[in-house]
Amino acid sequence: MRLALLGCGTVGSEVVRLLHEQSADLAARIGAPLEIAGIAVRRVGRDRGDLPVDPALFTTDPLGLIKRDDVDVVVEVVGGIEPARGWLVEALRAGKSVVTANKALLAEDGAALHDAAAEGGADLYYEASVAGAIPLLRPLRDSLHGDRINRVTGIVNGTTNFILSAMDATGAGFAEALEEATELGYAEADPTADVEGFDAAAKAAILASLAFHTRVTAADVHREGITEVTAADVASARAMGCTIKLLCIAARGADAEGRETVSVRVHPAMIPLTHPLASVGDAFNAVFVEAEAAGQLMFYGRGAGGAPTASAVLGDVVAVARNRLAGARAASESAYADLAVRPMGEALTRYHISLDVADRPGVLEAVAGVFARHEVSIATVRQGPAGGGPAGRGSDAELVIVTHVAPDAALAATVRELRGLDIVGSVTSVLRVEGGQ
Repeated sequence: MRLALLGCGTVGSEVVRLLHEQSADLAARIGAPLEIAGIAVRRVGRDRGDLPVDPALFTTDPLGLIKRDDVDVVVEVVGGIEPARGWLVEALRAGKSVVTANKALLAEDGAALHDAAAEGGADLYYEASVAGAIPLLRPLRDSLHGDRINRVTGIVNGTTNFILSAMDATGAGFAEALEEATELGYAEADPTADVEGFDAAAKAAILASLAFHTRVTAADVHREGITEVTAADVASARAMGCTIKLLCIAARGADAEGRETVSVRVHPAMIPLTHPLASVGDAFNAVFVEAEAAGQLMFYGRGAGGAPTASAVLGDVVAVARNRLAGARAASESAYADLAVRPMGEALTRYHISLDVADRPGVLEAVAGVFARHEVSIATVRQGPAGGGPAGRGSDAELVIVTHVAPDAALAATVRELRGLDIVGSVTSVLRVEGGQ
C-alpha cells in the first residue's frame, strides 16, 4: 500500500517516523507493507534533521503526486481550506482513500469531501481532526451507531485549557497565563484561533455532525472565547465550588414548535468541581458523551502535539488500507437526520451574573423585578463588598446572582436591562453555568 503524504511539519514528520519505526507491525496488521510514494512540501531543500526518509521522495507538486497511478492512500496534514480542499476532492473522486487531520476544512466544507468520497467510492477518515490521539470520532461513528446520543460536552482545545487551569491554580490574570502558555509552547505566536474559540468551534461542528447525523458547519456554531475571563471570575467560580472551562456543547432537543433540532455552541462556562470535566487540567482534552442506552461516557487524553496526532493518523491509515486490500469501503457519511440547528437564543443554560449596585433599600427588589419580567428564575443571590463600579454611580455593594435554567435569549435580555438601571453601577461579569442544577 503506497501513501502520498501532503505536509511534513510537526505532524507529518511524526507520521514518517512512526511509519519507519513500526513498519513490521503495521504490515502485519494490514496484510501488506506500507510505503511512502512521495511527500509534498513547500521547500524540498529544507533541513529536516535525521528524518528516516529518502530525500528523493520530496516534491513541491502535491497535485501531481496525488494523480500518480501508484498512490493508494492520500494523507493530508497541511491544514487550511485551500488548496487542501482541491487536493482531497481530486483524490477522493479518483477513488483514492483519504486520511486527514484538517479540522478547519471538515468544519467549513466537509460536505464537499463526503460527496467526493461517495462519487469515487473511497474512504474518508479524520480521527486526528478532533482531540488528537483520543479515540473519539470512530466510537461516535461506529461503536455508538446503534444508540441515540443526546449531548456531547467537551474540552477540545489544549491551549485554552492550560490557560484557564493556570488562572485557577495561581490566581493569575488572562494575560499572564497566556504569556506562560506561549513560553511553554502551548500557545502559538498568534493565539487568536485558540483563545477566541475558532479551533474549538470547528471541532464542535465535527462532533455534532457525527453525533446527530446532521451536517453541521463552523458557521452554525455559536462561538465565544476566553479573553474576557478574569481572575475575579475564576475566584468567584471557586467560591461556588466550580471551575471555568472553555466548553464545546452539542445537544439534541426540541425547538419552540416541538421539532427536533440541535444546538451547538462554544463558550467559557462554570462547571461544578464534581463534574468529570472539572478535573481535566493542563493541556489535556476530554469529551463527555451522554447516550440513551450507553449512558455517560468519558474520553480523555492528549489532544494535540505531533506524536499523539500522528498516532490517530496512522490508526486511520491502517483502517483504510485494510478496506482497500479487501476491496471494501467503510460506511459512508450518515447525515440522514438533517436536523435544523437552533439559534443560540433558544439554547437552555444558566447565568452567573455579578453586579455592582447601590447599597440602599429596594435594590434587590428592583433587580429581582428585571428577572421576573423576562421569566428568569433566580437560584441563588449572594451580597458582598463592592467590586468597584464607575465613579459617581453610588456602586458600593456587589450582588452575585445565579439563575435557574432558561433560554439564553431571555437571560441575555435580562442582562441588557440590568445594565440600564440607575441602581446598577456596572455588570462586572456574566458567565454561563453548565453541568449541574
